[in-house]
Amino acid sequence: MKQNLWINGESVETENYRPLLNPYTGGQIAEVAEAAKEDVIRAIDSAAEAARGMAEMDAHKRADILRKVADYIQEDREECARLIAEESSKPLKAARAEVDRTVMTYTFASEEVRRIQGETIPMDAAPGGEGRIAYTVKEPLGVIAAITPFNFPMNLVAHKVGPAIAAGNTVVLKPASQTPLSAYKIASYFHRAGLPAGALNVVTGSGKNVGDALIADDRVKKVTFTGSPAVGKYIRENAGLKRVTLELGSNSALIVDEGTDLSKVMPRIVTGAFSNQGQVCISIQRIYVYETIAEDFVSQFVEEAGRLKVGDPLDEETDVAAMISAEDVERAQSWISDAVGNGAELVLGGESEQQVLKPTVLLNAKPTDKISCEEIFAPVVHINTFMDFDEAITEVNESQFGLQAGVYTNDLQKAFRAASNLHVGGVMINDIPTFRVDHMPYGGVKQSGTGREGIKYAVEEMTELKLVSFKLD
Repeated sequence: MKQNLWINGESVETENYRPLLNPYTGGQIAEVAEAAKEDVIRAIDSAAEAARGMAEMDAHKRADILRKVADYIQEDREECARLIAEESSKPLKAARAEVDRTVMTYTFASEEVRRIQGETIPMDAAPGGEGRIAYTVKEPLGVIAAITPFNFPMNLVAHKVGPAIAAGNTVVLKPASQTPLSAYKIASYFHRAGLPAGALNVVTGSGKNVGDALIADDRVKKVTFTGSPAVGKYIRENAGLKRVTLELGSNSALIVDEGTDLSKVMPRIVTGAFSNQGQVCISIQRIYVYETIAEDFVSQFVEEAGRLKVGDPLDEETDVAAMISAEDVERAQSWISDAVGNGAELVLGGESEQQVLKPTVLLNAKPTDKISCEEIFAPVVHINTFMDFDEAITEVNESQFGLQAGVYTNDLQKAFRAASNLHVGGVMINDIPTFRVDHMPYGGVKQSGTGREGIKYAVEEMTELKLVSFKLD
């Protein structure tokens, strides 16, 4: 299968193509276009030419297009799930859940179109404002550059494309190199739904070539990026006056207080740690457990994690499949080895086979170990203990990241202290930090990024406010 670029509503060939390999089997899935700089410029040209038409399109028409896309994805649910599983090695049951969330995300976008509104301003509230009527309107920015990661190749595309189209913008989308087919599939649905040519363009290629061209072009009014902190900083430093939204990951922590019903919460905690091979920005990486229940917690956690089935992502029963690359497996194992060398205890996993890293649990890793202070993005968790709840909050905050954190406690006062004092973008009380539904505000602080996703909140960041004032006679 040969996958071309998608520019101005049509399939476009380019000079170079590269093989796309299945992370689990190593077999070739497709040949994917590698965009040259002139291809990216052509995509921006197309988006810029379509921008006025999109800005003038009636809201109900944009809503209908987004609703149709949601319907098409729902109709092709199994096909989409298998596509995700093949190119990203996401287990099939998790891929189906992603497809369902993608349908919901575009549904929210179709509904949010009808809620983009301004307000009237009482000008006479200030001296000199008498005899005036004023109101605000929200207008689209224009061309949006969207750069998406591999771990949710359909739903994270939806979180950028959905609100952009809802707000009346046009988009140049650069999907992750390992998962481009999901993005091209979405583009085909938008074309079928009647989106004007040029309103959504998909260009694949190296992050450097495509990303630099998008960032440098003054016609691009906003860059929305999900990926590594290093790339996020580069975008921020080079984007000039463009608006920028950055979602840069985390090493999310969970606090488990005394009195927690461990048998009740354990399956959910294990899911939050190992879903999609831990390749989730809000995957549980650090767990802090009250000391008197720690032994029981570790025993139950290891037992539950040991039940997870590893292997082929297309197997209906698989829970953990291949990581996205062999290099990522090697990196994760080197971090595990370093932590063990520094005194951490390995109580489960650590081995890999066919690019599958088995669910791994360590105890008492040091705060300075990479396994603690960096984002591992792998099926690896370390568990530490605490005696003082406020010290646990301090431990969670001792991180360069701050996306989401979870707290299990039956003490309302502790819950409110955690909500107030945890320096993160989202605090999940009596739930895991891996919790997300697609209309809630989502984003982080510190090195976890800037701005918020969630359709309503992304629409706000993809529009600009205009004041209109009438002076009456």
